[in-house]
Amino acid sequence: MLNLIRGEIYRLLHKKSMYIFFGSLAVGYFLLAFIRSGGFGEESVVTDAMNFFFFLPATAGGFLFSAIYTDDLNSKNLTALTGFGMNKAKIVTAKFILAVLSGTIIFGLAPLFHCAVYAALGCAANTGIIMAVYAISIKFMLITLAFSALSGIAVYGFQRTTFAIVLYILLAFNVVGSLLAAALKPFVPNLAAHLMSGITDRIFACVISGVLPVLPAAEYILYTAIALSLSIMVFYLKEMEF
Repeated sequence: MLNLIRGEIYRLLHKKSMYIFFGSLAVGYFLLAFIRSGGFGEESVVTDAMNFFFFLPATAGGFLFSAIYTDDLNSKNLTALTGFGMNKAKIVTAKFILAVLSGTIIFGLAPLFHCAVYAALGCAANTGIIMAVYAISIKFMLITLAFSALSGIAVYGFQRTTFAIVLYILLAFNVVGSLLAAALKPFVPNLAAHLMSGITDRIFACVISGVLPVLPAAEYILYTAIALSLSIMVFYLKEMEF
C-alpha cells in the first residue's frame, strides 16, 4: 500500500494541470479579495474566509477528488491494479490517505494565502484572527474529505467518472444534504445537525470556543468509516470493466 501511495504522490506532483488549476484559482482569489478591498472592516479577514472557503470543497476539493479518484477510471489504472492482485481494501484506504495528505496541504496553505493577500491589501490579521481562519479551513477540509469518501462509493460501485464527479459537486454545495433534510424533516426534525455540514459546524463551534469536540468528532469518524466500508464492499461486489 505504501508503494501505491508513493506512486500516486509522484503522479500528482507531475500533473501539470494541477499547477495550472491552483495557479488560476489563486489569481481568481486575489481578484475577488481586491474587489472586496474597498469595503474591508475589522472582521473582513474572518468573514470573507468563511464566504470564500465555502467554495473550496467544490473547487479545490473537486479537482483533488477528480485527480485522486476518477483519473484511475479514465486511464484504466484501477483495472490494472486489481488485475495485478492489489487488495481492493488497500486501494480504497490508500486513495483516502492520499486525499487526507493532499487536503491537509491545500487547506493548510489556504489560510496563509488568504491572510497574506488581505495583509497586502491593507487588512493585516493578528494571531487570533489567523487561528479563526484556520478553524474555518479545518471545517471545510473535513467536509471535503468526508464527501470524497462518500463519493468514492460511486467510483467503486458504478465506475462512472461523470456520475461520481456530479455526486461529489452536489454534496460539496450541500444540495444533497438540504434536500435530504427537507424531505425527512417531518420525521427527523434535527436531522440537519447530524448531516456532514451540521457535524462540521459543531466541530468548528467547539474549536472556536476552545472545547474539545468529542461527540461531533466521533460522529464524523463514524460517518467517514461507514463511507469507506461501503466503498470497499461495493468494490468487491463490482466486477471490473476491461
